[in-house]
Amino acid sequence: MKFGKVPETELDTVDFSLPPEPAGNIKVLGGIRNQVAVRIGCPQWGVPGWVGKIYPPKAKEKDFLANYVQHYNCIELNATHYKIYDPTAIGKWAEKAGDRDFLFCPKMFQGVTHLGSLAGKEGMIREFMQGIKAFGPHLGPLFIQLSDSFGPNRKEELFTFLKVLPKDVTFFLEVRHPDWFAQEAIRKEFFNTLYLNKIGAVITDTAGRRDCAHMYLTIPKAFVRFVANSMHKTDYSRLDRWIERIKHWIENGLQELYFFVHMPDELYSPELIVYLTDKLNPACGLHLSKPVFVDQASPKTGSQITFFD
Repeated sequence: MKFGKVPETELDTVDFSLPPEPAGNIKVLGGIRNQVAVRIGCPQWGVPGWVGKIYPPKAKEKDFLANYVQHYNCIELNATHYKIYDPTAIGKWAEKAGDRDFLFCPKMFQGVTHLGSLAGKEGMIREFMQGIKAFGPHLGPLFIQLSDSFGPNRKEELFTFLKVLPKDVTFFLEVRHPDWFAQEAIRKEFFNTLYLNKIGAVITDTAGRRDCAHMYLTIPKAFVRFVANSMHKTDYSRLDRWIERIKHWIENGLQELYFFVHMPDELYSPELIVYLTDKLNPACGLHLSKPVFVDQASPKTGSQITFFD
């Protein structure tokens, strides 16, 4: 993900602190620890640099997804943003997950979100949904990303659109225009509208746009897009801060967490996810498994869902 990218020479000057917890989060979470499902993954499975690292040394591209599901328990599926897939194609992907507890989190088709008005897209949404429903039990939440230029001047268009979305799946929304966050009145209206429509707010933690790491929870579930910088030292201190926040959310009633690690070419995402998992497990009383490297003796068990009571 290039959004919010800054030169490596400037990373040490960025304030990566996470914002204070919004007061409304406690109402959304409930304040009492519940069972929580934690899922950690990446935005894609087609990473050639993982061959010989977490994929077998001679793995073919056609087998990448089958290998990916052995290491992670979810994926942020960006491929669905670029075309509408039919049920047959989606079904083939779902088959790769087999009987594993694995979820695909599809990104809404760009024809709905980025081309023209959001109005009048009901037919396109239905076609999109018909395809992704073929994921069956492997279908996770969907996320909607609006273009960088989509600002609060189009809020009525957005709010009307949110009301017509299907109610039988969970949606998360990502906005990027700075004006959604800059003014308190607009910010409160936006997040309150998501809350009333039972739609989650995507939290994007990237160096150059700290406003997008807003920390608002509008449903008792979190969808985090963590944009790392190829194992720069700040990646680790940032994850340490996230572990503290996740622990707070879990202790106060978080039901589901989707945490996706983005990185240029995704080459070192497995290493960062191992770091995150190793520290998150003892901090939150979890038993998440983690990516297993080819040169490790332990078997590839995969990152299965873990519940915390």
